[in-house]
Amino acid sequence: MTSQAGGGLRGVVIGESRISDVQPEGKLYYQGYSINELADHSTFEEVVFLLWNGKLPSHTELAAFETQLRSEYAIPEGLVGILRGIPKNANSMHALSVGVSALATFDPEAGNNAPEANLRKATRLQAKIPTVVAAIERLSQGMEPVAPRTDLGIAANFLFMLTGTEPDPLYVKTMDIDFILHADHELNASTFATRVTVATGADLYCGCVSGIGALSGPRHGGAAEETMEMLLEIGSIENVDGYVRPRLTGEKRQPIPGFGHPVYRAPDPRSARLREMSRQLGELKGETKWYDMTVAIEGIVDELSNTPERLAAGKQGIYPNVDCFSASCYTLMDLPVRLFTPMFAVSRTSGWCAHMFEQMKPGEKIIRPRAEYIGEHDLPYIPVEKR
Repeated sequence: MTSQAGGGLRGVVIGESRISDVQPEGKLYYQGYSINELADHSTFEEVVFLLWNGKLPSHTELAAFETQLRSEYAIPEGLVGILRGIPKNANSMHALSVGVSALATFDPEAGNNAPEANLRKATRLQAKIPTVVAAIERLSQGMEPVAPRTDLGIAANFLFMLTGTEPDPLYVKTMDIDFILHADHELNASTFATRVTVATGADLYCGCVSGIGALSGPRHGGAAEETMEMLLEIGSIENVDGYVRPRLTGEKRQPIPGFGHPVYRAPDPRSARLREMSRQLGELKGETKWYDMTVAIEGIVDELSNTPERLAAGKQGIYPNVDCFSASCYTLMDLPVRLFTPMFAVSRTSGWCAHMFEQMKPGEKIIRPRAEYIGEHDLPYIPVEKR
C-alpha cells in the first residue's frame, strides 16, 4: 500500500454518486443541473427536493414538500430547555451538535432506517435545524427564541427567527441563494464523515452530528469566519495592498482566506453569484466597504498568483472560493461571525441527507480504509520496573 500524493486522500475515488459533480474547470452540478441555473431560477426548497429525489419537483410536488417542511419548523419545548442550559459563551457549533443530538431523542423514528422513515426524518432535520440555530443564537444573547412562521420559506423564516422582524426581501433572496450554493459539494470532509457514520448502521441524526463536527473545523466550514476576520483586521481599502501583497511575495507564501480550493483549478462557480449579492447588499445599505475590499484583494491575488509564468510552470492558480464573498454578504445582513458556520450547516444538511440516503442503500458496505503502517515491529518488551 502506498500513500496518496498530496495526502488527505486528495484525488482518491472511494465510490460512485449521482448527487453532485465538482469539476476542476470551475463547474458544479446537482443531480445533473448546473449550479448557475439553480441559483438563477430555483429556490432552496426546490434544490432540497432535487437532491433527495434525483429530479426537480412538479408544481404540486413542490407545494406539498414546502407544506411538509413548514409543518416541522417548530422544535420541542424540552429541546429548548436543553438549549437554555448551554453556557451563553459556548461555541455555536458545539451547541448545534448538542441540539441535533438531543433532537433525536424526541423523534420516535430516530432508529428506524427504513427509506420512508429516513425521508421523514430528513424533512424534520432540514426544517428544525434552522430553528435550533436561531434559538441558540438568541439564547446566547440573553433573548427568548422566536417561534417560526409557517407562512415563510426556510430562508425567510430563518432570518425572521433571528430578529423577530420581517426580513428585507434582498436579505431573503441572498440567504436563499446562499443556501442553494452551499447545499452540497460532493465528498467534502463533513459529507464524507456523515457517510462513514451511517455506513455502520447508525441513523441520520448520528450522521448529521458527525457532519457538524467535521464542519466546525476552520479548514472546512470555518473558512468564511476566517475571511471576515481578515477583512476586519485589514480595516479599510487603503490597507489591502499592504496586507495582501507581502503574504504572496514573501519567502513563504501565506494563504489568503477566501481564495484557493483543493479541487477547482478555476474560479469557484459559486463565488460569482455571491459576489453580485455582496455588491447589491452594499448598495442597499450604502456601505460598499466590505465588497470593495474583497474585490481589491481579488485583484491582487489574481495579479500575483495567476501570472502566465506561474501557470506555465505548473503552479496552481488561486481563485475566489465560495467563502470569498459570502463573508461580506453575511456581515452586510447584520449576521454575527459566530453564526457563519452554523448557517453553513443549515444548508449542508440537505446534501448530508442526500448522501446518507445513498450510503444506506442495500448492498453498501461499511467504510473501512487501511493505513500504511510506518512504525517498527517486534520491539522487545521491558518490564516496567526495569524501564
